[in-house]
Amino acid sequence: MSEKVLIIGALSTSLVNFRGSLLRELVTSGYEVHAAANELSKDKKSNQRLTDMGVFAHSVPMVRTGVNPIKDLYTFFSLVMLYWKLQPDVVLAYTSKPVIWGGLASCFSLNAKFFAMITGLGYAFTGEAVGKRLLIKYVIQMLYKMGLHNASAVIFQNPDDATEFRKLRLISNDKKTVVVNGSGVNLDDFPLSDLPQGQINFLMIARLLGDKGVREYVDAGKLLNNDHISAHLHLVGPADSNPDALSQDEIKTWQNLEWFTWHGSSDDVRPYIKNSRVYVLPSYREGTPRTVLEAMSMGRPIITTDTPGCRETVINGDNGFLVPIKNSKELALAMRKFIDSPDLAISMGKKSRNIVERKYDIKKVNPVMIKALGLDEN
Repeated sequence: MSEKVLIIGALSTSLVNFRGSLLRELVTSGYEVHAAANELSKDKKSNQRLTDMGVFAHSVPMVRTGVNPIKDLYTFFSLVMLYWKLQPDVVLAYTSKPVIWGGLASCFSLNAKFFAMITGLGYAFTGEAVGKRLLIKYVIQMLYKMGLHNASAVIFQNPDDATEFRKLRLISNDKKTVVVNGSGVNLDDFPLSDLPQGQINFLMIARLLGDKGVREYVDAGKLLNNDHISAHLHLVGPADSNPDALSQDEIKTWQNLEWFTWHGSSDDVRPYIKNSRVYVLPSYREGTPRTVLEAMSMGRPIITTDTPGCRETVINGDNGFLVPIKNSKELALAMRKFIDSPDLAISMGKKSRNIVERKYDIKKVNPVMIKALGLDEN
């Protein structure tokens, strides 16, 4: 009988978009693969795609943001019941809620080896911790410590996060850790494409959160256009329920800007990347940003912040530029370089593709993940 592998995420779409290649490879390797996420049964498209891969899909009630004791306990007990039902041999959980509650639930499973993947530190670890944010930070860190106690290994997407977790004593010094190159990217799904001619289009793809640097992105556009430097900024991504989410009123004021376009959420970002000349992500902190890897794979230069997770994707001055966080002026100066020297995007974009091929190809990342889960030994 083949070993059972269970992968738990918060969003059903992320199982397909971010873990699809890993799930498919595990199925091909002969494992019985299960996947769980919030309201997965209601997401017919993701459910069908998982079924087509040969993955068994399960719904687990889970509120992605916020701390609600009653709802979170319901998530915990639902995961305990799922473990008892499936009796998995290996469990991989990613993002905060699955890691915390999946880790605690694993204490009630006799056979499961639990692995946690930290894909970014989020609201509780970024920004100034005062007031409500300080309380949330304390609670989340305490829960992380409890959830990771039973982990066979903790997988990080950049070395800074691993260092931070040890520094905060969220994991013990003897806890096994592995650093992987993000979630990887399928080079065939995001093929190299020529840069568009004419108008200089900048693109940012992110949930509408302050910590993603959306405000700095728009402010940089204001600095450029107010200085009569033509630059059109495009933003793709959904509004969010996170405490750090941008208000609808703020978003509406941006939609009146002639040089700014918010496209809302999208299931396929490739057309937007293809129509852009430069990709921008002024985030305050990431695991390893998947959208940056996708843009690099399609041959786009990158402007991002010199901060954990983001700085790993850019060799400053080679395939793009690193700027300080929360600094619209420096961001605008970096954007202007591509306006003043249009050919710069061509040369840097080619180097982005080379970096992805060498470091972030999903065919290279997946074997590292599978080894980290101890499955290559079977």
